[in-house]
Amino acid sequence: MWLNLPNILTFSRIGAIPVIVGLMFLPTPLGNWLSFCVYTYACLTDFFDGYLARAWEQQSAMGRFLDPIADKLLVSGVLLMLVATEGISGLSVLPAGIILFREILVSGLREFLAEVQVKVPVTVLAKWKTTLQMLALGFLLVGSAGPDFGSVTTLEIGIISLWLAAILTVGTGYDYMKAGMRHISDTK
Repeated sequence: MWLNLPNILTFSRIGAIPVIVGLMFLPTPLGNWLSFCVYTYACLTDFFDGYLARAWEQQSAMGRFLDPIADKLLVSGVLLMLVATEGISGLSVLPAGIILFREILVSGLREFLAEVQVKVPVTVLAKWKTTLQMLALGFLLVGSAGPDFGSVTTLEIGIISLWLAAILTVGTGYDYMKAGMRHISDTK
């Protein structure tokens, strides 16, 4: 059955995205903290939907389809809004672009490989990339409204984490492309 708690969590993550976007238009610091709270909820559902699906043996085709879409919508929506609201600006737009590029590239690759019935497993490095990316976006959402950590601001931690996530994004994107290209060149 496709309507189970893990899938409901995934649907709620998708539903949280426009709420996050709307809250980002509120003035600082209220908008920063409220969007961060809803974003944190969305990130937690990302963990729990998969965990519960496996633990309760409720994995479904719907869940396998929606989960990566929900992840990409969340990351893309927040990144685009951070750029639009100048939470990310200047040279820091580059890692955001790299992350968006990789998300679209891997989505297209997965779609093609699904047609030729090839599964691309998620690597441990890709999981680390996702974790770092989610943390970076959380710090960036809080931005200037957040506390300082010694001589480093919340915004600076977010920017540094975004660059590190972009570096991991290039590595994991390359891994997926390398694995996928073997199947693409074999397909006639």
